[in-house]
Amino acid sequence: MTKDKEKILVVDDDLSFSTTLSRSLQRRGYEVHTAHDVESATALCAQLSPDKAIIDLKLEARSGLHLIPILRERFPNIKMLMLTGYSSIATTVDAIKLGADNYLQKPASTTEILAALEGKTTNTAAEELSTPSLDRIEWEHIQRVLTENEGNISETARQLGMHRRTLQRKLQKRPVKK
Repeated sequence: MTKDKEKILVVDDDLSFSTTLSRSLQRRGYEVHTAHDVESATALCAQLSPDKAIIDLKLEARSGLHLIPILRERFPNIKMLMLTGYSSIATTVDAIKLGADNYLQKPASTTEILAALEGKTTNTAAEELSTPSLDRIEWEHIQRVLTENEGNISETARQLGMHRRTLQRKLQKRPVKK
């Protein structure tokens, strides 16, 4: 009798990224299922029991944060990784509080993703907290205000006292790690 393959759920609205990651994981022997939003991921989980989940923070309609407690309640032993191109300490803390096992910033290789799922990564929020740069502090503040305004760019810009276009440019730049 052969051992069942570990099932990984990949939830990301970037079709190119999710396809590439899925193929890479399949080549490594995993059974991979993909969803592109919270609703389709929830429906997919009614049919399967994933061992691991890789969830993107910024999904088109709803944040990937909404999926974490759903999966944690339904599958208490699932290993969950929050993956995002918009890393902030605030969202890292939120993801961990909701039940994610780890958090990793894009771009990340399949090896880094699998290591993070197993808890073998050294990329932690605690490391990023040590002596952050002024750019990093500004990025964190913008992300916190943006989260408070549920992603509303215009309201966030008004509260931060900057032009909407300036805020959009700042959001497109990746913050310095430290």
